Amino acid sequence: MKVYTFSEARQQFSAVLDCAQKEGEVRVTRRDGRIFLIQPLQARASPLAVEGVDLDISKNDLLAFIHEGRRV
Repeated sequence: MKVYTFSEARQQFSAVLDCAQKEGEVRVTRRDGRIFLIQPLQARASPLAVEGVDLDISKNDLLAFIHEGRRV
């Protein structure tokens, strides 16, 4: 695991992110002794991203169902 000082991480932030992606995590240390961990997150798919369902209904049939539902 690679360790950067805060100054190094700030100056080479793109390289820090690339290293974190490649190695899994990177640590950044500050002068006061605090240590931070940078890790890549896995992209999550939206729960609303679902595949469509082919109902084999024409546009006119769909519009007829909508109009019929509005009459009720």
